[in-house]
Amino acid sequence: MSVDEVNGAAVEDTGWEVDPGDEPGAAVVATVGRQIRLWRESKGLRPAEFGELIGYSEDLIRKVERGDRIPRPEFLDKADGALGAGGLIAGMRNDLMEVRYPKKVRDLAKLEGRAVEFCMYSNFDVHGLLQTEEFSRAILRTWRPAYGPEELERFLSARVARRSVLEKTPAPEFSFVQEEVSLRRPIGGRMVLRRQLEHLLEVGELPNVEIQVMPTERADHPATGGRIALLKFGDGTAVGRMDGDFGGRPVSDLKRLRILDLRYGIIRSKALTPAESRDFIEQLLGET
Repeated sequence: MSVDEVNGAAVEDTGWEVDPGDEPGAAVVATVGRQIRLWRESKGLRPAEFGELIGYSEDLIRKVERGDRIPRPEFLDKADGALGAGGLIAGMRNDLMEVRYPKKVRDLAKLEGRAVEFCMYSNFDVHGLLQTEEFSRAILRTWRPAYGPEELERFLSARVARRSVLEKTPAPEFSFVQEEVSLRRPIGGRMVLRRQLEHLLEVGELPNVEIQVMPTERADHPATGGRIALLKFGDGTAVGRMDGDFGGRPVSDLKRLRILDLRYGIIRSKALTPAESRDFIEQLLGET
């Protein structure tokens, strides 16, 4: 349905907001909107008539056709059927489903989609690829300035979608090192944290995933400058970043990658082993 009930009132499903800073994405949305308008006009329908036909307001029809809103897949399906487009409108759903995510998240997801090895050190939060949806939602709600409901859902859906790399075939190799504090902070409440810890135990059972815990008492490791992320690709190239070095920007030159690789190797050696880490997480779960 194109409307939902909120506190007894009908609320229209208005799709997603277009990121004005995302020129490539905005161009895709504008192209889809223009195609819908041309199909509508070819059928001799006014925006209000078309909206009534598929169950949406005239205002939303105009916004979609102007490229101001990203329509949801069900909007495209209804428009395709009503206009007799034979799948040409519905077929644009994949393009729109991609650009609904923020550009920086899309760019990261593309890199992650190519990677054959992930090396991730996280100090304050559980790494995004390891988070449950409710834990991600709780974290995003702590950010300031606060996200509006629509923006929060947009970032949340993008984060959830990124986790598909854990299920790829052939499976990449994953190494995660989590600071102890990231597993103790009760973001979202005790039950949310419990389910997050249970999820870590489940993911850690995957044959291509190693999760290690860095105990707080280990003070002599080279990651006090912040998080480290290192993605290695099948052609031998890589890209990495660290919060406190290289301006926090991604790097791909061999000299800087060697530094990150060296630091991450030392971090792994200082952390608990995967088996010890599993015992540690189980202990935390029992205390939570």
